[in-house]
Amino acid sequence: MPTLVMKFGGTSVANLDRIARAAKRVAREVANGYDVIVIVSAMSGKTNELVGWVEETSPLYDAREYDAIVSSGENVTAGLMALRLQEMDIPARSWQGWQVPLKTTSAHSSARIEDIPTDNINAKFAEGMRVAVVAGFQGISSEGRISTLGRGGSDTTAVAFAAAFGAERCDIYTDVDGVYTTDPRIASKARKLDRIAFEEMLELASLGAKVLQTRSVELAMRYKVRLRVLSSFEEPSESAGTLVCDEEEIMESNVVAGVAYSRDEAKMTLISVADRPGIAAAIFGPLSEAGVNVDMIVQNISEEGRTDMTFSCPVDQVLRAARAMEEAKSSGHINFHDLVTDDAVAKVSVVGIGMRSHAGVAAQMFKALHDEGINIKVITTSEIKISVLIDRKYMELAVQALHDAFELEKAA
Repeated sequence: MPTLVMKFGGTSVANLDRIARAAKRVAREVANGYDVIVIVSAMSGKTNELVGWVEETSPLYDAREYDAIVSSGENVTAGLMALRLQEMDIPARSWQGWQVPLKTTSAHSSARIEDIPTDNINAKFAEGMRVAVVAGFQGISSEGRISTLGRGGSDTTAVAFAAAFGAERCDIYTDVDGVYTTDPRIASKARKLDRIAFEEMLELASLGAKVLQTRSVELAMRYKVRLRVLSSFEEPSESAGTLVCDEEEIMESNVVAGVAYSRDEAKMTLISVADRPGIAAAIFGPLSEAGVNVDMIVQNISEEGRTDMTFSCPVDQVLRAARAMEEAKSSGHINFHDLVTDDAVAKVSVVGIGMRSHAGVAAQMFKALHDEGINIKVITTSEIKISVLIDRKYMELAVQALHDAFELEKAA
């Protein structure tokens, strides 16, 4: 039988009633002739509760025990879902990561998937099992310890299973009914997209859209896994949700697919850095070692052998970045006059594969921001993305202005 992967997020399995509702959706797909692999998250709020218990018990916790504890939420959901399906006379069995086994690296709390052997689950399908309910977010390391994939890792689990089992599709059930042109809470005209290309979704996810975890989209793009994002709380239909697919599957699309934003950004500038070969490595090497996630980078024109270097990072990493720069300065690796931080900025981006073949997108974007009196602090571009840093207080206005400027409320 063909295989379908269905993933249910925390809000979709938040209580027994919602688990029962999710089970009915699974039952429909079984009736449609699929063998179904269901990936479940922990019930909404449970992972945060478990993390809180760990931090209260041991602030400098052992990462291996952290994984053993926080992965337990998914085990509970998987067992309850399997029991609910059995009550509906559907042959179902729960699977923890080690039983599959989903093999990962040993980087506890941020492990990466190395292999998903299909033999064990396929053997049970051959014996009559119709649904394998797999605990998401978890696997087993080469040392035989439980490992977790990082927050949002159940999305990655689902896509990886779809790739490993050659699934017809991977359906991600969540609390939103698809991917929108921007956040509907900010722009009332935001429109649900019927389809979006992998590359566009990857950019939107990495730029702040919370619908899918970035790693899951990367996997889907690499293995050509067709993803469908849809709501657990609406009746299913052929046109429900948003299909994330290959660019070739989209007949016509707008030049810009969506507007993304990231609210909690900071801009840091090293004033008067010696302009010499290797200076960028001397700056960004220590930042990387300190775990600072550097995003936008701009270097000013050199004057009298000195230059300014600006970069952005998450606002909660500013202190870490400042410490790394001061340590690099005191050790003599870099020499700068001052470090200036602006922790009240936001990043706003427009994304679209149509930008590859259409000129003028940047000009249109900058004009829309100018018309609203919004000053741009930093600009970066790629083939299908333009991002700007602006004052955080103008973020919502910028999102609305760009959505209107590119008429994203209209379908192609």
